[in-house]
Amino acid sequence: MGHWWVRNIVEPGKLPLLLALAAFVVTFVVTRVITRLIRAGRGPFGNVRAGGLHIHHVVPGVVLTVAGGFGAVASDRHAAGAAVAAVLFGMGAGLVLDEFALILHLDDVYWSEEGRKSVEAVVLTAALVGLLLAGFVPFGVNDLSQQEVQDRGGAISTIAVNFLFALVALSKGKTRIAVFGAIVPLVALVGAVRLARPGSPWARRFYGRRPRARARATLRAYRHDRRWTGRGRAVQDWIGGKPDPRPARLPDRR
Repeated sequence: MGHWWVRNIVEPGKLPLLLALAAFVVTFVVTRVITRLIRAGRGPFGNVRAGGLHIHHVVPGVVLTVAGGFGAVASDRHAAGAAVAAVLFGMGAGLVLDEFALILHLDDVYWSEEGRKSVEAVVLTAALVGLLLAGFVPFGVNDLSQQEVQDRGGAISTIAVNFLFALVALSKGKTRIAVFGAIVPLVALVGAVRLARPGSPWARRFYGRRPRARARATLRAYRHDRRWTGRGRAVQDWIGGKPDPRPARLPDRR
């Protein structure tokens, strides 16, 4: 284990990336726990206000991200400063992306249906960074044996092919399968070979003159959504909290 850690994490300079990912995930989890306690009126926590202004945690997140980013650029990735900068950057990114929906909508939608985009952005980011971390690239490692070169070449080829399957699944409108399939082998292949969702780029390109394929895709999407949408929402509610019910808005007649 120690030899693997040195050869694949320390020697290629991936330790700051690992620390940034760990800080990112921990910060997101801790932030969600605290905000849910505040929402429920439990614990010693409360909203931060200055002169009547609610300070969202995206504000310190931006400060930490900027400080960590510039610190990482100014540091050697093998030095202790790079590790500290990586932790600051990961913490800042976790705070910022936890309020991604606020930035996107320019509105406080944290506990609304639109606020789910923040959870999706965090999961997507963690998955992509994990993919970068897991890539056994043969750069930055000294004195590779022939067997190590072959092993790493095979790993790179597998990741590349899996990534192509993920792109196909993404073009078919299967975003979640594409994200997880980019990391977990064969998951993206399932999304790549199945029918595309109606309205996806793949469906518009290849199902335009195939009414039977369009009908099958629509029926499959309906059955899939009826079976899995509720379960998916339950998982999102468990991670990010259940959205507040909002009354329906009247149409703008201006």
